[in-house]
Amino acid sequence: MDHQELEEEAEKVKLLGIWSSPYVVKVMWALRIKGVEYDYIEEDLRNKSNLLLECNPVHKKIPVLIYQGKPIAEPDVILEFINDVWKDSGHRILPEDPYERAMARFWSKFGLDKLSPPIWKWFTTQGKEQEDAYEAAMEQLLLLEKVLDEKKFFGGQRIGFVDLSLGSLSYVIPIYEDITGVKLITSDKFPRLSAWMEGFVGLPLVQEHLLPLDKLQPRYQAIREPFLSK
Repeated sequence: MDHQELEEEAEKVKLLGIWSSPYVVKVMWALRIKGVEYDYIEEDLRNKSNLLLECNPVHKKIPVLIYQGKPIAEPDVILEFINDVWKDSGHRILPEDPYERAMARFWSKFGLDKLSPPIWKWFTTQGKEQEDAYEAAMEQLLLLEKVLDEKKFFGGQRIGFVDLSLGSLSYVIPIYEDITGVKLITSDKFPRLSAWMEGFVGLPLVQEHLLPLDKLQPRYQAIREPFLSK
């Protein structure tokens, strides 16, 4: 490469990820909202590349976004970066109002800290432990149902930060339900969440980067089995 080609290569936006990660796909959705072109680099987490280790030496995890040769790690940090750098492209991912922005961060963290753990425990346990996890998950889902209120998306009429953070629920929960044979979210109990899941996963930009469900289901089944044999 000549000097100009090296500079052009360094200027490219790159995303390091793995095909099955919900954290990676939400970054893809955000880049799609902003109309950002990028090179995707598939990682092997059993044999992490030097590039990944150099770009994220602290956590050594994906996703990592590389912008003008500089790496940004952690999915929600990446989403905020995308929102700010390409603020004049697409629509806003985070609200401009400080209070609404704080609430978006709060409910995104809620999904990670309060909602995902009981759902995962419900999926990977049996008997009384599973029943308790089910009840805990239902309690948290009811809070989200109220937050949605009459809105189409958590971001209003268009998807935003919270939608992207919780978006994987729209396809992961149905997989969990198929594997366990138990319905977690029904239109009777959660009419707004059910409508949100259907509306979110049906968006063209989500469909463009939807993880291959035929590969995900056996993957989750295989992940679940060791937990049940303990």
